[in-house]
Amino acid sequence: MYGYQPQSIGRSRGSLKGRLIIALAFAAFALFSYYGQSEVNPYTGQKQSVAMTKGEEIALGLQAAPKVAGEYGGVDRNAEDRVRVEKIGARLLAGQSLSQSDYQFQFHLLADSQTVNAFALPGGQIFITRALYNKLHNDAELAGVLGHEIGHVVGRHGAAQLAKQQLTQGLVGAAGMATGDQSGAQMAAMVGQVVGMKYGRGDELESDILGVRFMVEAGYHPRALIGVMKILGASSKAGRQPEFFSTHPNPENRIGMIEQAIEQQFPEGVPSDLEG
Repeated sequence: MYGYQPQSIGRSRGSLKGRLIIALAFAAFALFSYYGQSEVNPYTGQKQSVAMTKGEEIALGLQAAPKVAGEYGGVDRNAEDRVRVEKIGARLLAGQSLSQSDYQFQFHLLADSQTVNAFALPGGQIFITRALYNKLHNDAELAGVLGHEIGHVVGRHGAAQLAKQQLTQGLVGAAGMATGDQSGAQMAAMVGQVVGMKYGRGDELESDILGVRFMVEAGYHPRALIGVMKILGASSKAGRQPEFFSTHPNPENRIGMIEQAIEQQFPEGVPSDLEG
């Protein structure tokens, strides 16, 4: 009996060493894949890792758009309001920064009159709900919402988030392989979620900054975006928490950053002939 114990220990050590080697290989592959997909975004000037080509982003957005619209009651029946959303979106796209974009933008007004929300799918599908639309006071505020969502598209935030998720999944798998313990993998997953949340907030701020640029290039006053944040803040205090908050940081915390972005982009003051 005792004579076989060293062999058992040896096999155990060998098994652990094998798991560690495989785990390191998994981790190395995940890191190589993530950083190997890095490129500089022409709109932000920042280097980012993305998990899809632009063509794949466009195809994904087009495929998902009908299902997403259905979850919010489908396309709104008011043709005049739909056309207004589309026209303001087109005016933003005609600005200097976006006029040469190769994304296939489409702007949708959704029928949901209860859910305060706006969002974008990768590739250019942009949505605003009737509930949020009805709270906006003018075209400039609507342009602020749409400009912010355009920022998500050209910032390639969906593709970047997917790349981060793939990296996290690879590292979580490596952690589980190394420890042989599911709880360790779960803890690693929780850490990954926290990291993802931080990046998400950075994406929102980046979209605000891009939105300011796109609004001004289209002739809208960027302070209208601050008006949008105030509307959203008031909506949360009035009762039901806007769905917007589930994917966006608290708007009250973003107002100061938007004001800072306006000041940085226009240190001598915003042009006086802007709408809104």
